[in-house]
Amino acid sequence: MTSKQPARIHRRSRLAVALVGVSLASLALGGCKTTTERDITTASIPSDYRQRHPIVIQESNRSVEIFVGQQRGGLSGPQRADVAALAQTWLRDGTGSIIAEVPTDTPNARAAADSMREVQSILVGSGIPPRGIIVRGYRPADARQLATLRLTYPRIVADAGPCGTWPEDLGPSVHNKSYLDNKPYFNLGCAQQRNLAAMISNPSDLVQPRPEAPAYTGRRTVVLDKYRKGESTAAINPDADKNKISNVGQ
Repeated sequence: MTSKQPARIHRRSRLAVALVGVSLASLALGGCKTTTERDITTASIPSDYRQRHPIVIQESNRSVEIFVGQQRGGLSGPQRADVAALAQTWLRDGTGSIIAEVPTDTPNARAAADSMREVQSILVGSGIPPRGIIVRGYRPADARQLATLRLTYPRIVADAGPCGTWPEDLGPSVHNKSYLDNKPYFNLGCAQQRNLAAMISNPSDLVQPRPEAPAYTGRRTVVLDKYRKGESTAAINPDADKNKISNVGQ
């Protein structure tokens, strides 16, 4: 054996020891890694339901569908009321043109075209400019379904959700991060936020208060005159005693 062989064997031994050390360190680090992607997702869920399901203000479409038969060209009384109501809401909160979709190549296409002329007259008569109404045709995807005359326009609405998201089980489990940390589950409060958003008439109320209306000068003058004279400023109801059934306590 030459003198170079022990040196070569020694280098190989050191290399083997280094490889074993790296493998052990990798196993140790792998054993400490206990956080999974599921844990990261559930741990990032805020506890406040208003942060989990915030009410957002966005633009959404409002639509009215008018059912038109094959042999009737024109609108019924309730349909005229629907069109007039849509015109009033457009004047109040519309943010774009009214898109009127009229069915074509359908059994009721001719009746729908006649009804569309009446719809346009109602919309224009309600104060909507003619250039704010865009008429275009469409073909229904299902030929068996009755094609309707659709009126659609965009508006600003408040919305929340979507609801029904369950990223983890609700039952007691070691894998349920919310259960172990005693936190509310993800879907809790979503329906409340969604219903609250649906009841808001003016979405800008969520951002800023409305301006105060001017005071009623006539009533204010009457109240101040009574105050200067030392009289009661409360309004007097002449029919206040008509609904009483007993004089006890008088």
